[in-house]
Amino acid sequence: MTDLTLTVADADATRALGTRLAGLLRAGDLVLLSGPLGAGKTTLTQGIGTGLGVRGQVASPTFIIARVHPALGAGPDLVHVDAYRLGSLEEVDALDLDTSLEESVTVVEWGEGKVEALAEDRLEVEVRRPRGGAAAEAPVAALAGSSPREVLVRGVGPRWADVDLPGALDPR
Repeated sequence: MTDLTLTVADADATRALGTRLAGLLRAGDLVLLSGPLGAGKTTLTQGIGTGLGVRGQVASPTFIIARVHPALGAGPDLVHVDAYRLGSLEEVDALDLDTSLEESVTVVEWGEGKVEALAEDRLEVEVRRPRGGAAAEAPVAALAGSSPREVLVRGVGPRWADVDLPGALDPR
């Protein structure tokens, strides 16, 4: 496993990280996003969509569960899934994500403990909001885009063993 922890200053920096992340992604990749409500999972996915060059506005698919954003060029489509309301592996299986996994980049929010079996290789990304002090007491809406986040990126499986995450993702 390869681990990298970064701090992003705001929503724009989170999107920029997603765009850099997209440069590493290819068809067949599974990205598992975790973090509390309002942490920036969808914001990161917006950057991934920009970096992949897909059609449509990337927004949270909470109520429709999954949304496909077709590639505008030769790259892979983006399948964006919100597994928050899914309670079991059977409900995940009903989405048939494995049918599009090989030709798309699949990003799953709230998928921990639900979608790991889809692929031996995956990128796990945890977005953490600030803890303690006024930031921890602020409502989620007040945090959206305005405060730093810590982002842990972990490559799991042989696909990610030789990928230089720090070299590709650290903006310095």
